[in-house]
Amino acid sequence: MQRFAQVARVCFASGMISLGVLGFAFRNFAVVWGPAPTWIPWPTALACVCAAVALVAGIGLLFQRTSATASLVLFVYIGLWWLLLKVPPVIRAPLTEVTWLDCGMFAMLLTGAWTLFADLGGRPFLGDERGVRLARLVFALGLIPTGISHFIYVNLTVPLVPSWLPYRLGWAYFTGACHLAAGLGILFGVLPRPAAQLEAAMLAIFTILVWIPAVITAPTVRGNWTEIWLSWALTAAAAVVAAHVPPSSRRLRHQERTSDIVRMK
Repeated sequence: MQRFAQVARVCFASGMISLGVLGFAFRNFAVVWGPAPTWIPWPTALACVCAAVALVAGIGLLFQRTSATASLVLFVYIGLWWLLLKVPPVIRAPLTEVTWLDCGMFAMLLTGAWTLFADLGGRPFLGDERGVRLARLVFALGLIPTGISHFIYVNLTVPLVPSWLPYRLGWAYFTGACHLAAGLGILFGVLPRPAAQLEAAMLAIFTILVWIPAVITAPTVRGNWTEIWLSWALTAAAAVVAAHVPPSSRRLRHQERTSDIVRMK
């Protein structure tokens, strides 16, 4: 599992680096992170600063000496923008599902940085084992509006399903149900580790089957580049969370009993 955690961290770092490069390429905050608050001056300069933070912190995650600091920077950085950009629309329009979807997706991204910070930082509460557990719950909650969106916005989901797959409507509903099942499984401790692992695998499949072909087909469309790297960053965030989910309670008790027997011998 330690090996998987290391790979997940590298993947998350690559996702943040890619979003940083994208920010410098477009120099448009809204293209990567969504519309900036109107009260913030100099949006182009802000886009470059945010791109620099994502790029430098992403690189910092790749090195042992700087990984803890980089995880803290990303945790604070993504957390601030989540609170400033994604939570207020939910408060203003709580019955609009798309605001919950956007908030849920960025909550998933936040939990990737949060889990790394808790794993590498060793700080009280948010940066210890309790922080890992709380991040896992936030991740699970973020999956619920993501799954619901497949049902409410099915007319937008179906066109994303590759045309060579049969029963595209069925795939749209099935993947939405998988998001919900993974979120509920993690939230209530029902096979939480397989649920998180399968969620990461499904997001990786989305990246490969949906967004890579979209970029190849229309490389000049900026939105496609945003979607592919955001999808990859979400995949990596899910992998980071999955790498730190303990086994189910029954399996954990079995492992503890086995360890006790070994120590007694």
